[in-house]
Amino acid sequence: MKKILNIGILFTAVLAMVSCADKDSPNYQYMPNMYFPVGYETYQKVDFLPAGTEAMTPAENSISRGWLPYEFANDLAGKDMARLQPSPLDSLNAEENLAVGKELYDIYCAICHGPKGAGQGTLVKREKILGVPSYADAARNISVGSTYHTIYYGLNSMGSYAGQLNYKERWQVSEYVMKLKQDLTK
Repeated sequence: MKKILNIGILFTAVLAMVSCADKDSPNYQYMPNMYFPVGYETYQKVDFLPAGTEAMTPAENSISRGWLPYEFANDLAGKDMARLQPSPLDSLNAEENLAVGKELYDIYCAICHGPKGAGQGTLVKREKILGVPSYADAARNISVGSTYHTIYYGLNSMGSYAGQLNYKERWQVSEYVMKLKQDLTK
């Protein structure tokens, strides 16, 4: 009998707690900062930082670490000037540069241009994109510099890969593309 009485009291207590809860307002918040975060706008005034702003503008004429400015503009004149630019990579490490260039080419370029540069990548075969030319085309007068320029800025439906590849990697891919062109034109 005592067990039934204890179960009845417990059931009544639970029922009272559930019936008194307000579903429109939350119960106690033990960590209110997690429920109501403080948001800061990028350049808004704040009191706890030295310059008084959340993010400070970079210093005049400064260059981000690991980034080198590209000297040629994204136009036809810039591409013509880039065509004459040689690769700055060390020619004594050509084998290593081509190996790394092949790995990067297989990741970023082969899906469209094909593993041999013939313009028959997976997306072209599935007709997802059209008009990817072969590196062997006589009308494509490409050089290491123009390839780098195209990787940096993109061309036609090909977007820029400057965000995915750093300075050295872009040159390694450009050198590998020239090797593919030589292999196709033999």
